[in-house]
Amino acid sequence: MTPTRLIALAAGLAFALPAMAQDKLTLILDWYVNPDHAPIILAQEKGFFADQDLQVEVIAPADPTEPPKLVAAGQADLAVSYQPQLHLQVHEGLPVVRVGTLVATPLNCLMVHADGPIQSLADLKGRKIGYSVSGVESAMTGAMLAKGGLTPEDVEMVNVNWSLTPSLLTGQVDAVMGAFRNFELTQMRLAGGDGRCFFPEEEGLPGYDELIFVANRDSLDRDRINRFLAAIERGTQYMVNHPEEAFETFAATSPDLSDELNTRAWADTLPRFAHSPAALDHGRYARFEAFLHESGLIDSILPVSDLALDPGAEP
Repeated sequence: MTPTRLIALAAGLAFALPAMAQDKLTLILDWYVNPDHAPIILAQEKGFFADQDLQVEVIAPADPTEPPKLVAAGQADLAVSYQPQLHLQVHEGLPVVRVGTLVATPLNCLMVHADGPIQSLADLKGRKIGYSVSGVESAMTGAMLAKGGLTPEDVEMVNVNWSLTPSLLTGQVDAVMGAFRNFELTQMRLAGGDGRCFFPEEEGLPGYDELIFVANRDSLDRDRINRFLAAIERGTQYMVNHPEEAFETFAATSPDLSDELNTRAWADTLPRFAHSPAALDHGRYARFEAFLHESGLIDSILPVSDLALDPGAEP
């Protein structure tokens, strides 16, 4: 049989065989799509998931507190969540575990008016501090107050739900804890104000991963997760290498993603993405676990292996 005949036969067989079915994977975001999720959207739009034989369904949650619970209940494969909350959820018995990192630096901050009376943490005495999530944010606020020589009893904590910037702009509170430095600071400027952040990692708190991928530890599929993270890594690399083209691709997926807030947030978030999403910093998780224990939010200290894993490492 001639080489030409062999090539023709091989081509015919390839055409006749059914295409390999892609493995399905469901990912629930922590919030509506925004620049924090850019590597995910780029992996979808540029075909990086498809290159890994994955069909990924990306879902924005109706309630941002629900994604880890849905993963724990087996209703999703992965969720975007937060390292600080992960620690509490595992202690509460939720069978979730960190399998990857999306944003590798804190985004959270304590935001005040830049030209207001609070120029140091000590100036918070007698003031109102707004927050959205009890527990971790209260502990983080307490640790930052201690850096300013204050205690939680020196301030009034006010639950403003998710209305952080409006509550600060309208004077409902004097500061807000939980503002994202890559969003709320710009949101303040666009609304005619000027905010300033006190950064937790500069005010006595251990560093942490802001956004992480969590899976159900009892049913996680390491192979699929490894392929998912490989696609996320390619998405991040594409952003770093081609920031303008990447933003055009990202913004084209929804009209509001090209507005001024999201455009600025894109630039502010770009340097904060994990360049190796699967890599795990054991010390970072151990230090934050110790911080929560010292703060009285957890009764014991769990080993890092109960909280986080590198899915590419040996089980």
